[in-house]
Amino acid sequence: MKKRFLSLPALGLVAAMALPAAAQDADTVVATVNGTDITIGHMIVARASLPQQFQQLPNDVLFNGILEQLINQTLLSQAFDGELPKRTELQIENETRSLTAGEELESLFQEKLTDEAIQSAYDAKYEGVTPQEEYNASHILVETEEEAKAIKAEIEGGADFAATAREKSTGPSGPNGGELGWFGSGAMVPSFEAAVIALEVGEVSDPVQTQFGWHVIILNETRTPEAPALDEVREELTEEVRGTTVETYVAELTAGAQIDQSGAAEVDPSVLSDLTLVE
Repeated sequence: MKKRFLSLPALGLVAAMALPAAAQDADTVVATVNGTDITIGHMIVARASLPQQFQQLPNDVLFNGILEQLINQTLLSQAFDGELPKRTELQIENETRSLTAGEELESLFQEKLTDEAIQSAYDAKYEGVTPQEEYNASHILVETEEEAKAIKAEIEGGADFAATAREKSTGPSGPNGGELGWFGSGAMVPSFEAAVIALEVGEVSDPVQTQFGWHVIILNETRTPEAPALDEVREELTEEVRGTTVETYVAELTAGAQIDQSGAAEVDPSVLSDLTLVE
């Protein structure tokens, strides 16, 4: 079945098969296989579950392929004679559990994921918070204090900092002229950060020792960023509210439920790989 679906026709004959727009809804029957109906709803759900590479294809290309797939699946399921294997029954149970849980979460999000909730999350995260100053610095890293002192003397004598970094720095930023980009408090080791904070813009530090070696640092620029606009962080806040909402709701359900996991204590985790148990 999968191989047949992968060979979708370049163009579907939708026009010949389409129903009047007014008659089309999820229950509209598009095909009947030995008395079993296939509806537009079945096709919509099948399209939504296609692999990502097919999601980009237009509907007129997908239509006939999806319908053929559903017809073939119906024929094969009708031809099946006997009881479903335990693994299949368990997969159906798991899938039903997962889809039903998803519907409950969608209902929850419709209730809780409001503009007011996003605004409250924004206010809690950014309102009244003092922005932290950020620094843009470059450095030259060498092994010894003597090397660092010599490099500072070169810089004070007129040598270009970036060119000297590219020539002499042993750190990974050396090829980029020693540039470290923007960083805030806590991003660097304490002695390095303290040296940066003590500098004026354009000033070069005395040699600074860290566990990585000896540094000569120049402060390029400072800034105090403003809180982002709500729309700039709406997606991030939405995910945070979504996660908090699920966590809170599941905790409430758990507190009110009777859950007995005593059976799990007797199970060897290696059993998870034993497919013979569900054959």
